[in-house]
Amino acid sequence: MSTPIGPAIPTDPTTTTTAQAAARLGEFTVVDVRSAGEYAGGHLPGAHNVPLERLDEAADALAAAAARGPLLLVCASGNRSAKGCARLAARGVEAATLEGGTSAWAAAGHPVERPAGTRAPWPMDRQVRLAAGSLVAAGFLAGRFWRPAHWLSGAIGAGLVFSGVTNTCGMAAVLARLPHNRPAGDAVPFEETLARLAA
Repeated sequence: MSTPIGPAIPTDPTTTTTAQAAARLGEFTVVDVRSAGEYAGGHLPGAHNVPLERLDEAADALAAAAARGPLLLVCASGNRSAKGCARLAARGVEAATLEGGTSAWAAAGHPVERPAGTRAPWPMDRQVRLAAGSLVAAGFLAGRFWRPAHWLSGAIGAGLVFSGVTNTCGMAAVLARLPHNRPAGDAVPFEETLARLAA
C-alpha cells in the first residue's frame, strides 16, 4: 500500500457568497484571475489582477498576502477562481473563491470598478464557446466541399474533450492574448501588482 506524498489537496475550495464578501471586503486581499481585458471591464473594488495563467508566477506574493489576512479569488463565474484556489492549495496557500464571481457580485447590486470609457469584453468562457462553435461549424461547412476539412471539427471536438478531462483550456490561453483581452496602456504592470501583494 502506497503512502500519499505531500499535503492533501482539497477538492472543493472554500466559497464566499457575495453578501459575505461585501460585508468583509476590507478584510480580504481580492485577486481577480481573469484576463486583463476582462478585469478592466469591471472588477471588485480594490482587486488585484493576476490572470490564472500567471498564478504560479505570483505564488510567493500571494502566499505573503495570505499570511497577512484572508485571500479571495474572483473570476467571472467562480470556475477559474476555484481552479486558482486548488493550485494555491497545492502550494500550501489558503484562499477562498467568490461564489458566482463578478457576475453574481454585479447582479446583487454591488459596485464594480472600471476605467472611464472602458467597454467590458465578453467573459472568457463565452469567448471560448463562440470560437469553438465557429470553428466546428466552419469545419462542417467546408467539409461539404473539401472532405479533409472535417478534420477541423474533429480536432476542436478532441480539444474540448481534452480540456474537460484535464480541466485546462488551451483555447482560452490563446484568446487571452488577443488585443481586446490585453491590459490597457494605463493598467498596473504585473510586476507592480506582485510588489503590492507581497508588501
